[in-house]
Amino acid sequence: MSTDRYEAHDYYNMDDLLTEEHKLIRDAARAWVKKEVSPIIEDYYERAEFPSQIVPGLGEIGGFGPYIPVEYGGAGLDQISYGLIMQELERCDSGLRSTSSVQSSLVMYPIWKFGSEEQRQKYLPKLATGEYIGCFGLTEPDHGSNPGGMLSNIKDAGDHYILNGAKMWISNAPFAHLAVVWAKNEEGRIKGVIVEREMEGFETPTMHGKHSLRASTTGELIFNNVKIPKENILPGKDGLGAPLLCLDSARYGIAWGAIGSALDCYDSALRYSKERIQFDKPIASFQLIQKKLAEMITEITKAQLLTFRLGQLRNDGKATSAQISMAKRNNVEMALKVAREARQIHGAMGITNEYSIMRHMANLESVITYEGTHDIHLLITGLDVTGIPAFN
Repeated sequence: MSTDRYEAHDYYNMDDLLTEEHKLIRDAARAWVKKEVSPIIEDYYERAEFPSQIVPGLGEIGGFGPYIPVEYGGAGLDQISYGLIMQELERCDSGLRSTSSVQSSLVMYPIWKFGSEEQRQKYLPKLATGEYIGCFGLTEPDHGSNPGGMLSNIKDAGDHYILNGAKMWISNAPFAHLAVVWAKNEEGRIKGVIVEREMEGFETPTMHGKHSLRASTTGELIFNNVKIPKENILPGKDGLGAPLLCLDSARYGIAWGAIGSALDCYDSALRYSKERIQFDKPIASFQLIQKKLAEMITEITKAQLLTFRLGQLRNDGKATSAQISMAKRNNVEMALKVAREARQIHGAMGITNEYSIMRHMANLESVITYEGTHDIHLLITGLDVTGIPAFN
């Protein structure tokens, strides 16, 4: 077990912009992470296993659908609260935030926004506590950045549908109680489908061999003539726009979460540079080390300002998909650069599990790819400013 020595950094007094509720929610998440997760995360990462015993605690701190209305089991919080929770979770580990944001943005969000009242009442309260864990099936083996080309399909069989196909790189899949899956109907229209664990023909094999996000469980979804009751179809929205709205919510959470990774790396590097003595003085006294530290906190602060403003826009219902893409792309790239510089400040010790740096670096290599690759987000911004698509 390692001691979590993290101290928060707020160079531009961002706390002055937060409400008392925001700070209480963030501090509760931070305290829970330090007590319950930080001491065990390295061990679970090396074992490539998700610490499932923390799921009830995640529910208690609002880690599952904090913005879902109270009547459906959520906390009814705003988007900045959601972001702050994601920041504190990813400060510990990207896999922890990934488990939470998949449940919140990719499972609970579509059921809340596109589901029937019966579906909301049936699933959301149990998802909010962690009694149910869900996953999201969009990406396929041959359709990643091009989800519209998906092959998964549903066919009308009278009083039910028959679902066939496969999804890949699905967080939470191996232990999920249900999956929100996107598949084409016979007219080629993309529909949202709730698939439950016990349905015959539904399998969720675990994917092994990951060098990244090892404390998060990833799997496949395989559908072999799965009978889907018609009441399990999400009625509120169809077409590719429906899952993309879910991805907006997830990408927003990642933009906040990446700041958490960067803060943890910076905090460790700053402390190490003051404690590590070379040539009879702390290495923090050397110009090149100060350059690295100054650049780190500058980039972190810029990302904090960008993301807080995005949170305000989300609260007002004004944030565009392109604005969310910009924040996700900027912040993950920033966090990866901070992690690399922090690793250098730690020297050889930076590659050991005594510090979180290499774990964050490896995790961020996944985060920069999922929920839309780094380059796809660049092209989303390009399309937004020029009006000309350049995806192919």
